[in-house]
Amino acid sequence: MAQTWGNFFFSLLDYKTEKFVIAKNKKVGVLFRLFQLTVIGYLIGWVFIWKKGYQETEEAIQSSVITKLKGVDLTNSSQFGLQLWGAEDYVIPPQGDRVFFVVTNYLVTPNQRLGYCPESPKVPDGFCTNDNECVEGESVLAGHGVKTGRCLNDTGTCEINAWCPVEHGHAPVEPMLAKAENFTVYVKNFIKFPKFGFFKSNVLPITNSTYLKTCRYDKDHHPYCPIFLVGDVINWTGYTFQDLATRGGSIGIGIEWNCDLDKDESHCNPEYSFTRLDSSENSQHSVTSGYNFRFARYYNDAAGQTYRNLFKVYGIRFDILVNGKAGRFSIIPTVINIGSGLALMGAGVFACDMILLYMMSKSSFYRETKFEAIKKKQSERESREQRERKHARHHRHHHHHRQDGRHRREEKPTAEMQPLTSILTQANNNPETQTQPSAASALKPHSPERKPQATVSFRTHTTEKHTVSPVSTLRAARHQ
Repeated sequence: MAQTWGNFFFSLLDYKTEKFVIAKNKKVGVLFRLFQLTVIGYLIGWVFIWKKGYQETEEAIQSSVITKLKGVDLTNSSQFGLQLWGAEDYVIPPQGDRVFFVVTNYLVTPNQRLGYCPESPKVPDGFCTNDNECVEGESVLAGHGVKTGRCLNDTGTCEINAWCPVEHGHAPVEPMLAKAENFTVYVKNFIKFPKFGFFKSNVLPITNSTYLKTCRYDKDHHPYCPIFLVGDVINWTGYTFQDLATRGGSIGIGIEWNCDLDKDESHCNPEYSFTRLDSSENSQHSVTSGYNFRFARYYNDAAGQTYRNLFKVYGIRFDILVNGKAGRFSIIPTVINIGSGLALMGAGVFACDMILLYMMSKSSFYRETKFEAIKKKQSERESREQRERKHARHHRHHHHHRQDGRHRREEKPTAEMQPLTSILTQANNNPETQTQPSAASALKPHSPERKPQATVSFRTHTTEKHTVSPVSTLRAARHQ
């Protein structure tokens, strides 16, 4: 059991590699090489060069935006008279946020006081033909006040308790603040990438204090100036100042930070983009186009009574949108992208195998070459044949061993008889030995003991040899 576990653990150190079959097919070979070149081009060109797949990135940018507008305009209306508009008047809110509104046109209803007056004919819920339709204490839907229970025949509307007179008039066809296109917008943006501890501003550190007072952003000549003209911003969206200033609109200013932190900090600079957010193909003729809202300014007269001026303002809403991404080299995404490329190489192998094994005219031949099927019966027959061959080898080895032992036993008596045979042969050839009886008498007592060996024969693999007994030889000599 311990040996089995030991073999198992040692087998884990074995290295196993695949067996490849080379198919001499030019079409599939060209297709596979083209696929490999495509994957390599995608990996190098798109992943590493264009997308910088060797970098660790961060898109959770932290940003702060501060805005400041400058410019003045003088307006003159029949209802409101002369009015000087400064940044504190036309910028809402005035504190300088990333979302702000610039007034370019307005309607004013001056000297409104609390009292009783007819509802505006523009409000459908204010129409009436008798007093029963003006329920006392009921608010006018989308109106200006609360119904008093009376129906005014001269206007055909209900009497209401509200700030009177109610708003009236039509939006002007020309912007009241025509010089708003020359207003300047100073956009100060601070960004930080916390993962890399990198922070920067769109205002370059300069020593010239008058640069920011005189420069204007231009993509070609002054790409790092953070001061924009309102008219230029609108023109960069593909519209004109006249299109938006009359009825209002919404503009998006995009600030994009794409920073390659493997390079010097000076290469990390903002890129600006401008778009109209409320745009459509027929935006100028749509009832949903434009942007406006109302606000009031309250005053007290000499008697201490409160009155107000109601403004319905049209203008341009600016939304500053900050996005960014920073990247720095890291071994982890590099290895992951290289592994993805190698996986795509495997997909090419799979596709070419499918074509070679199932779509080619010689697909059956390729399948037989690539796949080797082992049947159970054949495996059992081969195992039985191996056992038989092993048994035959063992039997032959045992047979040769027995033959070798027998040969050794047969050769030993022959070796013992050889000296005696030689002596007898010499005696037969010597006449003196033949006439001496002492030789016969000397051998005679021993003949009974050697009688079983009177005739000894031994065999080789091919011939038989006979050895003559010494007693027979002596008898023949005595007879002669």
